[in-house]
Amino acid sequence: MRPLTGIRVLDLSRVLAGPFATMTLADLGAEVIKVETPDKGDETRAWGPPFLEGESTYYLSVNRSKLGITLDFKKLKGKDLLFRLLERSDIFIENFRAGVLDRQGLGYEALAKIHPRLIYCSVSGYGHTGPRSAEPGFDVIIQGESGVMSVTGDPLGPPYKVGVSIADITTGMYAVQGILAALYQRENTGKGQKVDVALLDSMVSTLTYQAGIYFGTGGTPQRMGNRHPSIVPYETFEASDGFLNIGVTNESLWHCFCEALELEGLENDPLYASVALRVKNYDTLRPKLAELFQTQLAAHWLERLRKAGVPCGEVRTVAQALEEPQLRAREMILEFDHPKAGRIRVTGSPIKLSAADSLIAAPPPMHGQHNREVYCGLLGLSDEELEALKRERVI
Repeated sequence: MRPLTGIRVLDLSRVLAGPFATMTLADLGAEVIKVETPDKGDETRAWGPPFLEGESTYYLSVNRSKLGITLDFKKLKGKDLLFRLLERSDIFIENFRAGVLDRQGLGYEALAKIHPRLIYCSVSGYGHTGPRSAEPGFDVIIQGESGVMSVTGDPLGPPYKVGVSIADITTGMYAVQGILAALYQRENTGKGQKVDVALLDSMVSTLTYQAGIYFGTGGTPQRMGNRHPSIVPYETFEASDGFLNIGVTNESLWHCFCEALELEGLENDPLYASVALRVKNYDTLRPKLAELFQTQLAAHWLERLRKAGVPCGEVRTVAQALEEPQLRAREMILEFDHPKAGRIRVTGSPIKLSAADSLIAAPPPMHGQHNREVYCGLLGLSDEELEALKRERVI
């Protein structure tokens, strides 16, 4: 048994934030029925390169363990099938622009009247309230509008987005939190509710201490490269053969750091005797540390710092990171035999529960792969009815 065994999710979301959320729910044991259009399906099926035997690696990365069906719910028969699936579902998730599904009779207010236990999760760029609710929002747009790009990158260069789709992923995580909270409350009240999660809200929530700087001082936080505005040394240094990160967050670690690197002069220097002083005198401290680190290999410094208990790590490529043995031990790299793409690898779930079975996962579905299983097995359609729906391009 896994925590969400017996919970069914009807997933109309596409691209990343919604699919990431439903993949997480599937990892926790929910049955996720992913609904795609009969023609092209989820947009990410066409996003590439790279492709594996025609299958987009982008799509494969966020759609494991789902039942894949096709359905045109704009057609009358398609909408009827969607309603029949909703009757058998606990959670409905979508990421259309605010108002789009309302106009089709599939908004929360309409569905809640006929299915009061339904948990309805909407993922959008700006949320379902406010003056910008109808606007589309994509990850890169939201990274910019949230202020995150303004504090990312070299202080002398342009703003940069984060190297992963952090707005989408963060929003997907919040969607899962909201859904699980609504499920818990439904146990007490017997009623479902709407979960409204926005990319902009989600990214602004990550500002935390950067927002605190603005709220507390009125000053606008600036790009600082890899350094931290409130902790020193807490950044990236260059060794003779590569880069490493160091996190010295308190006085105890500062003493361990200095002792490991034999920096008695710095350890006892009153200019660097506290976190606040090290921040204040960063411009004199940083060059001294940078010069030292460049004299040896990264492995040399990492060994000494780890032995002293100082948090540190090498700066790896994606390839190097994904070959880390620790990830194998944690089941963070999953392998599947995909019916078309062959043997594939994807990242696993970071949620490890002691009272649940090990992660039971399945490869991402082919386009419409589970039509028969869902329409005939779950809804009871006959083979003849299924073939007629195909001919009419309903599925």
